[in-house]
Amino acid sequence: MKFGALFGWGIVIYALATLTWSGMTLYGFTAGIVPRLIEALVIACTCIVAGNSLRYRTWKDIMPYSIVWALVVAILDGIFTYPSQGLALYSEWISWVGYALVALLPLCAPYFRRTPSPDRTWET
Repeated sequence: MKFGALFGWGIVIYALATLTWSGMTLYGFTAGIVPRLIEALVIACTCIVAGNSLRYRTWKDIMPYSIVWALVVAILDGIFTYPSQGLALYSEWISWVGYALVALLPLCAPYFRRTPSPDRTWET
């Protein structure tokens, strides 16, 4: 088990999602579905990169990491939003969709891995 990747990527995923949402809030771009789709795209890209960084070949090897990443994100959400919102964050369905994305998207990482073609010939 790679403990740096286990907790580090969870923190990175949370940080990038929060930074994206904070930036959109700063410019007043939070109404409608488009900001949520942008945040989901950032989460998806970060999760794919995180899953590929493990260098595992199957989703079964990535699953323990992705579940812990989702738990880390949920815990950090609670720590940083509890003073302002209390536990109301966990009653919103969009929060649970985000946690599900963090748990499931890294499992797709092996399908996004780029592998060189075995019949590739190099000409000089």
